[in-house]
Amino acid sequence: MNRDNQRLSKSLLEMHKQRLLSKHLLWSFASLFLVAVLFNITSCQKREQKPQLGPPEVLVTEVTAKDVPVFNEAIATLSGPVNADITPKVQGYLIKQHYQNGTLVKKNELLFEIDPRPFLASLDQAKADVARAQANLERTNNDVIRDTPLAAKNAIPQKQLDNDLSSQAAAKAQVLAMQAAEQQAELNLGWTKVYSPVDGIAGVANSQLGDLVGTSTKMTTVSQFDPIWAYFYISESAYLANAPEINRALRTGDLNVRLPVEFIQANDQAYPLQGKIIFVNRQVTTATGTIQLAAAFPNKDAILRPGGFGRVRIRTGISRNALLVPQQAVIQVQTDYQLVVLTPDNRARFRPAKVGERVGTDWVIKEGVKPGERVVVEGYLKVAQAAAQNPELAKEGVPVSAKPYVAPSGERASN
Repeated sequence: MNRDNQRLSKSLLEMHKQRLLSKHLLWSFASLFLVAVLFNITSCQKREQKPQLGPPEVLVTEVTAKDVPVFNEAIATLSGPVNADITPKVQGYLIKQHYQNGTLVKKNELLFEIDPRPFLASLDQAKADVARAQANLERTNNDVIRDTPLAAKNAIPQKQLDNDLSSQAAAKAQVLAMQAAEQQAELNLGWTKVYSPVDGIAGVANSQLGDLVGTSTKMTTVSQFDPIWAYFYISESAYLANAPEINRALRTGDLNVRLPVEFIQANDQAYPLQGKIIFVNRQVTTATGTIQLAAAFPNKDAILRPGGFGRVRIRTGISRNALLVPQQAVIQVQTDYQLVVLTPDNRARFRPAKVGERVGTDWVIKEGVKPGERVVVEGYLKVAQAAAQNPELAKEGVPVSAKPYVAPSGERASN
């Protein structure tokens, strides 16, 4: 029994040693893994903090001076010259729609059809009334023809002939009234077919088949689109500055030459066809101090649609020797603008600038640079990072490796 106890105790001791050894190996492996991870993280941080060798590389271009056109811009809303609300002239149930929503339609093209059966019945009734009135007129005519010679011979009282003549006049009036009712019934029958009054775009139908429509129902709208009108407002001062030219162009009709108008679409793409001013409103809006104008644009392919928004640009003059830089070179921070200008020894400095109009891919700079100076077009973020790491460079200028900027497809040369 003692020997069995000794063997059991020895076995338990061996198992305890094995557990301790396993825990020790597990902790050793975990420690080695943790050291390896920490070493890897430290190495990555050291690599990330390794300073960049050499000055940052930037693309630069020279400030150019060129005569550029001066434009006035204004927000514009598009509308058709005619936006016809399609409303039936009779009441009835809609039985057919002959056009597809949003398609081009021609003048006098059939759009809707109202159930004509009640109007056919009314027309038949009106025709019957006309026939009855004509028969009555024929009877009174015969009475007058018969009684006229008898009254002349005093064979019948004159009063009888007078009654015949009165009946004849009433019968004639009745015929005219019944004929008018017949014409109205014919019109009502014709109005069961609803046609487009103009060439244009027909909108989505507001009435569905089976609906009861009437004279107050707007079934759809057809808008003219060629030409399309752009309504916009300009300040009173801007109008007065160009009023002589506008009024002279309106009188002579030479609008497209004297005052060409461009339309910038909502996607910032220029509409390919130029327009012309067609009217100036009669008064200045007292609340805003602006005056309304409208320009017409050719729109044969219906690219511009009523209700669209955009900007109109009117050329008002020429700016001589304007300083131009690519738009990518201008840094905008809220309402302030900056440029990164290079010194002759290739040091980049941030400089505030005052901008003017945009001309193609360039921007007019009114203040901040001189002709021939070089500005950074691409890479000014590298300059900012270098200046942030070494504040002294922000004062002296960040040394850079300057390479010439080449505009895609020669954009600057085409402006």
